[in-house]
Amino acid sequence: MDSLTYKTISANKNTVDKKWVLVDASGQTLGRMCSKIAKLIRGKYKPSFTPHVDCGDNVVVINAEKITLSGDKWESKEYIRYTGYPGGQRSLTARELFAKDPSRLVEKAVKGMLPKNKLGAELFRNLKVYVGENHKQEGQNPVLINLNELK
Repeated sequence: MDSLTYKTISANKNTVDKKWVLVDASGQTLGRMCSKIAKLIRGKYKPSFTPHVDCGDNVVVINAEKITLSGDKWESKEYIRYTGYPGGQRSLTARELFAKDPSRLVEKAVKGMLPKNKLGAELFRNLKVYVGENHKQEGQNPVLINLNELK
């Protein structure tokens, strides 16, 4: 083939091949797992990756209550929010947030790894996190993948 005939393929909303992927979080470290999930949602593992298009997969995470954090992060990692009122800064440790809802720990970690713009908000909707084995996406037939095999 002549090297001048190659075309750069730019994916768009109509040509994207989106799949449903199931991830089991049991025994996984939070940050390492979430960085791979963010890459899956963004579509970085696909050869047709386009930075300005939602070309990633839909990810379903189960067993969010079985994640681990390394070191002293259960007590030292803080999640800070602001209510909007004077003196309204509130903070929770990772253990307190985990006690309230383990799925929020995974969601916050993945959301922080996505772009901070309209595309990032759209990509975040492709993530579903569940506590326990059961999930509501059986109709989409998600394919179980092993995150340890991904780079």
